[in-house]
Amino acid sequence: MKELLPTIDAWGEASASAGRAVVIRTFGSAPRPEGAVLLATADGRIAGSVSGGCVEGAAAEEIERARRTGHSRVIRYGISDEQAWDVGLACGGTIDVLVEPAIPTAALKAARESVASGGRGTVVLTPLPPDSPPPEFGEHRPGHGAPPAASLRFDDAGLHGTLGDPALDAALVDAARQALRRGASRTLELGGRSLFMEAFPVRPRLVIVGATEIARSLASIAGTLGYERVVIDARPAFGARERFPDVEQLMNDWPDDAFEAIGLGSDDAVAVLSHDPKFDEPAIAEAFRRGARYVGAVGSRKTQADRRSRLREAGVTDEDLARLRGPIGLDLGGRASAETALAIMAEIVADRYGASGRPLIERGRTSGPKATDPTATDPKATDPKATDPKA
Repeated sequence: MKELLPTIDAWGEASASAGRAVVIRTFGSAPRPEGAVLLATADGRIAGSVSGGCVEGAAAEEIERARRTGHSRVIRYGISDEQAWDVGLACGGTIDVLVEPAIPTAALKAARESVASGGRGTVVLTPLPPDSPPPEFGEHRPGHGAPPAASLRFDDAGLHGTLGDPALDAALVDAARQALRRGASRTLELGGRSLFMEAFPVRPRLVIVGATEIARSLASIAGTLGYERVVIDARPAFGARERFPDVEQLMNDWPDDAFEAIGLGSDDAVAVLSHDPKFDEPAIAEAFRRGARYVGAVGSRKTQADRRSRLREAGVTDEDLARLRGPIGLDLGGRASAETALAIMAEIVADRYGASGRPLIERGRTSGPKATDPTATDPKATDPKATDPKA
């Protein structure tokens, strides 16, 4: 949703008539993730996507219906038979889509304010209609009118609102933090309730220590992926703007001073590439002290062993040393600077999403619903044919 804010601004007064469809669950090989949004206005404008193109028309019609009735609904789309083909998912996946008659302006305002204030982002939680039994293809999930308006929100100030149980609230806060860290929306099943957690994260940040050739390639790849980039090198000849023309911050400082200036924290990834102990080791120690979520450093296995010994003597804990990614990056086999940078960025992305970094084929040829889905043990949830009597 966050990426559609410029479109909403450009629409001006027309945005007041816009409703939306948002993916709240995916099963199988769905083309768009949870949180993907389609907007449609009363005058026929559309923006965004919930399926990559194959169900956009049907979803836009449902938005129009929601505007007429004032009610929200959850609808399931997926290939089940010939009748479903016209609005089916060509990849064979299935998606649950929440259709709302209006854009959630309160959520957008909270997201804007969080970004403007330098916060870590906002998670807006929307109660969903009852989830059982699962809907058949193209049918509305049972519910009585619109679900309650989103009354829960999590941001830097904590949880706004309550589920009425301290234990549930604590679990909700933990889930919201994870959603912001991963920058991903999802549906949460908690205390017998279904809540859609819509994440409005701030831009992820990569801090690179050492303005090397690998750093130049890494900064380029990270920029393509939408990361804010900070490059730190006390040597002006290396940390020169002509070598890093488009990074957001270029700092000719020692790492500890630079970390203090930028407020390095738990949402940041740090890649130490200088290959010089007087830069590397203070940077690693300080990154751990400040709780950076990812810390990696270049160097051979022998270099890493010697470095870990010195870091331990300097007071870095065994727990932190176990988190140190060194040698840095995934094993892609490449040796060129750009290939090494790709391996590093792949590891950073995998760490952000809690993924293994293994080949997808090793996960098996089929994938079930997300672990948070209440129908995870119900084969009807992963096979659209099982819920469609005409299939």
